[in-house]
Amino acid sequence: MTTETAALSEVGDDDFAEILAQTRHFIRTAVVPREAEILAEDRVPDDLREQAKKMGLFGYAIPQQWGGLGLNLMQDVELAMEFGYTSLALRSMFGTNNGIAGQVLVGFGTEEQKSRWLEGIASGEVVASFALTESGAGSNPSGLRTRAARDGDQGWVITGEKRFITNAPVADLFVVFARTRPADADGAGIAVFLVPAGTPGVEIGVKDAKMGQEGAWTSDVRFTDVRVPETALVGGSEDHGYRAAMTSLARGRVHIAALAVGAAQRVLDESVNYAATATQGGTPIGTFQLVQAMIADQQTGVMAGEALVREAARKWVTEEDRRIAPSAAKLFCTEMAGQVADLGVQIHGGTGYMRGVPVERIYREVRLLRLYEGTSEIQRLIIGGGLVKAAQKRMG
Repeated sequence: MTTETAALSEVGDDDFAEILAQTRHFIRTAVVPREAEILAEDRVPDDLREQAKKMGLFGYAIPQQWGGLGLNLMQDVELAMEFGYTSLALRSMFGTNNGIAGQVLVGFGTEEQKSRWLEGIASGEVVASFALTESGAGSNPSGLRTRAARDGDQGWVITGEKRFITNAPVADLFVVFARTRPADADGAGIAVFLVPAGTPGVEIGVKDAKMGQEGAWTSDVRFTDVRVPETALVGGSEDHGYRAAMTSLARGRVHIAALAVGAAQRVLDESVNYAATATQGGTPIGTFQLVQAMIADQQTGVMAGEALVREAARKWVTEEDRRIAPSAAKLFCTEMAGQVADLGVQIHGGTGYMRGVPVERIYREVRLLRLYEGTSEIQRLIIGGGLVKAAQKRMG
């Protein structure tokens, strides 16, 4: 039984319904009213961070034995659709703990590594950061240039630079991907290391100035002759890295798809409310057929995205499909969210272009969803290439 399948029994339907209801209440009543504050100050207020910790949101996808809530991916996406309804900075606080960083440890870490780190990650006392992306090696980990070399029997020395690393300015632990040898018949030659932020030689760059997602901090991270012990090697094997990266990213793609659906739902709600109340010549614009047509396209996109996300999550949990479905969900839902946001601005007219209006912020925020954890172009290659290879295999 895999970790994900085992998680089916960790939280029952009734308990999860309560977790979901509490999360929705928190988002709608505590976070949404403070979106302007998050935007203006480029940070999530400390009291919201503490409330998220108390609710278990920093470890909702970490197994219960390590202090998390133990939600599987089918439950994860339901929460993610709620997270997407507000400023994406909120989800960014704990997204890597539950997702691409935390899941590397859950799926590939040794028992010692899990004991050392997972409880802190689940409680939010440890912020884990996923250090994979590099200049020239974004969506394709095989292009990594960060190196890790053995230091006799003293462990490893890591040298390289990572880019756009989420939560790097506040991270306590970096999950670092580095090349240990050229790719060969035995594997990709990529290993994963656990590097505490205070390790000598770890340098955090200036916080990135981005188009959107204010409050979600990213920066470069430089590793200069960073020495780590043998126990820092995830899984105790050099050959876990590439598989860990691909598995973690594929799972994360379903989560990002759900996040996109939540953002699209918020734009739809804002658009419908605006169309019902804003007038032109004394007539609510929502009575105009072309405005209704745009709202209809938004609604259709949101409903299709919801169905696709839930089906992709189901196939992940049952292990029916952990490659094509995650990419299809991310491709469709992130592209859909961009289209829905664009329509939302159009429905609002000039008002939709003004700072402080939710659809303007969301328009900027969702643009990034088509880029990280594999661009839309990469998803198309995975889907198309995977289907062709499967057909060729069937035909012998």
